[in-house]
Amino acid sequence: MLYIASDHAGFQLKKTLVAYLTKVLKMPVEDLGPSSFDENDDYPDFARAVAERVAEVHENRGILICGSGHGVCIVANKLHRIRAVLGPSIESVKFARKDEDANIVCLAGRTLSDEHARAIVKTFLETPFSGEERHVRRLQKLAELE
Repeated sequence: MLYIASDHAGFQLKKTLVAYLTKVLKMPVEDLGPSSFDENDDYPDFARAVAERVAEVHENRGILICGSGHGVCIVANKLHRIRAVLGPSIESVKFARKDEDANIVCLAGRTLSDEHARAIVKTFLETPFSGEERHVRRLQKLAELE
């Protein structure tokens, strides 16, 4: 399952991405909030909700959006079994999926264009983990840190 959430700074981009995911990519997505714009909301509340759901099942994926992408990424990575990455470019997200088996992409709602964000998300969702021995070995070492 794919989960998405944002804070107020990512709210517009989240709405754009939900429409893209459901109408263009025909993917089911669960929006974990917020349901309306609130300039006083706090990104940790929404980032935690997505990270908890993604951590439940290995195949789950998540998209988090705040102003810079940094805050939601920090929150998500506090949870066990989460490998959240900042998604500033298509290429970086491709490597994060292929090499690190990233399960959450974090986006900057204040700086990414809708078009660039859609391309980053598409790459994140379509790029499989390589499964190469060296990457599996590194992920096992990461798991030992949890």
